[in-house]
Amino acid sequence: MQIINIEAETFEAMLSTVESFTRRMEHLCRQHGNRDSIEWMDNQDVCQLLNISPQTLQTLRDNGTLAYTQISHKTYYKPEDVQKILPVVEGKRKLAKYKGKRI
Repeated sequence: MQIINIEAETFEAMLSTVESFTRRMEHLCRQHGNRDSIEWMDNQDVCQLLNISPQTLQTLRDNGTLAYTQISHKTYYKPEDVQKILPVVEGKRKLAKYKGKRI
């Protein structure tokens, strides 16, 4: 363990900076707090909701139809983004059925 001595004035300046940062963060959290309360969906959730295969889900990501976020090699989706593509998936399902295929 190392012990580092600093002047009281320097310590007070550091403490003031940290307190200012904390106040700004608290303000931003209050201002945008509801946006963090989204329940993110994972691959399995989306496949079940849309009744599609993981390969189809991958295609939707690859072609930019469905927005996603990746954290530590796990993929997440906002529920509102998934709801937006429901008509797209249904349209593709109808077209595939007409051609005698499935998605």
